[in-house]
Order: sequence, then structure tokens, then C-alpha cells
Amino acid sequence: MELLMLRSWNLYSYACFILLLIGGIDLGLYGIFGVNLLHAIFGGMLARLICFVIGIAAGYLIYLLVLEKKKGVL
Repeated sequence: MELLMLRSWNLYSYACFILLLIGGIDLGLYGIFGVNLLHAIFGGMLARLICFVIGIAAGYLIYLLVLEKKKGVL
């Protein structure tokens, strides 16, 4: 049994998953080394916007998880 049915994902789901991976790597680097990679690359305001988009992507994937659970897939 898969956690999320990857076959039923569309382009938005894959994009959200990639954004979530980027956010996880950024938070991991910040936790280990104290370096915020997004802030170092993009600067203050744009990094905040990217973090906001990553949060929206996480919410969308949680929504998909709940939707699949209600369907009885999980």
C-alpha cells in the first residue's frame, strides 16, 4: 500500500512534492548548519515568498492525503 497514490497525481501534485523537498532540504540545512539557503540565494522578501509557496504546497499535499483517506484508498 502506497502512502499517496502516485499514479493519480497530476502536474500540480508533482510540483508541490518538488517544492516540499526543496523546503525540507532548506530546513535541514538551517537546522544543522544555521544556513538559510533560500535567503542566501534569493534575498529576504523573495525567500519569504518562496517559503509561503512551499507552505501552500504542503497544505495541498495534506489535502490530497485526506482526500485519498476519505476515498478508502489508505
